[in-house]
Amino acid sequence: MASAEGAVSRVTRASLNNLTLELQTDSELSQFNRMKKIDAIHHVQRYIVDRSATAGSCAFFRIVCNVMDGVLVACIAALLDAPLWAQVLAGFVFALVVGVLSVLLRPRMSGSFKPLDAMLRHHRIVGVAVALTPFARIGSDAVNKRVAREAELSDDEELEKLQREQGRATIDRLAESGEVDPEVSEMLRNVLTLSETLTREIMVPRTDMICIEKGQSLGAMLKLCSRSGFSRVPVIGDDVDDLIGIAYLKDAVRATAFNTSALTRPVDSIVREPLLVPESKPVDDLFHQMQKQRQHVAVVVDEYGGIAGLVTIEDTIEQIVGELEDEHDRTQHAEPVKVGDRKWKLPARTPIADLEEMFEIDMDEDDVDTVYGLLTKALGRVPIVGASAVTRGLKLTAVDSAGRRKKVSTILVEPAGLNDESETERDARHDSHHDADDDETPKENHDR
Repeated sequence: MASAEGAVSRVTRASLNNLTLELQTDSELSQFNRMKKIDAIHHVQRYIVDRSATAGSCAFFRIVCNVMDGVLVACIAALLDAPLWAQVLAGFVFALVVGVLSVLLRPRMSGSFKPLDAMLRHHRIVGVAVALTPFARIGSDAVNKRVAREAELSDDEELEKLQREQGRATIDRLAESGEVDPEVSEMLRNVLTLSETLTREIMVPRTDMICIEKGQSLGAMLKLCSRSGFSRVPVIGDDVDDLIGIAYLKDAVRATAFNTSALTRPVDSIVREPLLVPESKPVDDLFHQMQKQRQHVAVVVDEYGGIAGLVTIEDTIEQIVGELEDEHDRTQHAEPVKVGDRKWKLPARTPIADLEEMFEIDMDEDDVDTVYGLLTKALGRVPIVGASAVTRGLKLTAVDSAGRRKKVSTILVEPAGLNDESETERDARHDSHHDADDDETPKENHDR
């Protein structure tokens, strides 16, 4: 009864159907044995329709049997004309021994390890227990209604949720025992949470997407990839929602490497069909879809069909192994650095209040909180390395990027009158510098 009680909550309909299919295609089994095993499977299928009732019936009979052990021993002591105190003591001691043996043998755990085998082996006695305890369904119906009202899960979904919780508990015990490396245990925990994490939680939002307009040339795309560090760029029309496709750096290089005249070709001549995924898609399903379709980048759409953001296969892998970086990635500066007279290199996340204190000015900005936000607002687009803008008498220039997403990490801030070089001249000089700098070659497998 204990073994069946532990097994009934872990047997799935899919495992029973797969076993039936295996038996039907097993040519080595005789017809009699095949029908006998299939009949046992049909019985188990009926028992798991209401798992709570079946488990309750098994638990009831297990408790009754434990009680009857002591009662029967007390009765035997009475038949032997033992005094009353000896009868009670004999029954109590025997019941205690049976309880200790149950704890040591752990029959419920054996049912949990191989639930399908346990249910098939004990299906007859489970059937007797279910038939003799119709009252077990009363409490089961109340439990099922409460669970359905709170979680709105199907029977198999409820079982999967239970198994995930048990998996987390097992990983926690392994981590506490010290037998598993902490980083490995953390990755195992992350694997269990993939199905609960939605694509919208890991995507790059549309406000941070680096895009190129369809009318731009392949030469402009090569410069954009060199400056941004991305090798896959969305191609758009009038706005971000007007998505044309995805342009790949390797396609642009292939088209222009031996044909310099192709640098003037429009970028939409090399676009590829984008992979569109809903923002509510679980990350594990997203990973399998991208793996199956051999796509490294996908465009995320919201419920209204608009572009919500961009996601890559590296984003899904990072949910398991943590942040991915390579030899070209720089770490963000932790502290502001003074590089000249009233010239500062500031981390992108430096609060505007610190900027006001350094230059003794009042910015009066309510809708942005950081230097990066101030530069983004002044430009009207996502800044990349080399982009600059003047606001509130200060010139802000993005001079460094960090991380796999190549987000601007360091911003040079100086009074606007110290350097009259225009943004166009700076961009042209910066582009030529990057074309000759091998260290700035974008990663082939980087996705944006």
